[in-house]
Amino acid sequence: MAGWTRHDGLAVALPLENIDTDQLIPARFMSTPRSAGYGGFLLHDLRRDRDGRLDPDFPLNRPEAAGASILIAGRNFGAGSSREAAVYALVDAGFRVVIAPSFGDIFAANAVNNGLLPAPLSAERIAPLLARGPVRLLVDLATGSIAGDGVSERFALDPVWTQKLICGWDDIDLTRSCADAIATFAERRRAEAPWVWSQAS
Repeated sequence: MAGWTRHDGLAVALPLENIDTDQLIPARFMSTPRSAGYGGFLLHDLRRDRDGRLDPDFPLNRPEAAGASILIAGRNFGAGSSREAAVYALVDAGFRVVIAPSFGDIFAANAVNNGLLPAPLSAERIAPLLARGPVRLLVDLATGSIAGDGVSERFALDPVWTQKLICGWDDIDLTRSCADAIATFAERRRAEAPWVWSQAS
């Protein structure tokens, strides 16, 4: 997974709260191989009618939202189950950033592990963005800033999550980055408590 530091993209507003992972990708699509891409399933039942036709009035379906890579939404985005496929659907649809007042905890962790930034902004600061049409924004991970077209906001992200996004790391990559420290600790513990190691081996 490639890391990134700055993202310049079109932001589209989805003025809905409590978008859960089942709405992001309904469970019936999760048997599809990931290699086929999940982007077409994103928000499927909200974006499409019973015959599978796109609703032209849904914010992501409007022509001016074409190519959007930043999603601005209401509170509690990504609530519900722990399905990582919800993040796959967003990433495969081309999104790199979701801006919302709050996120489901597991969704946010899954997002970071897949290179998708869950950027928290207060509901008061997001309200003007939700009321606007698509707008071009520059998101900078290093400074925690969002800027563009009259917008100037700051967000706070866990420093470890920032590092993972910049380096393109998931949890395994993060652990591997500490390999030397882990080896040093293990060597010291082997000297301090050799009985623990002899019992374990």
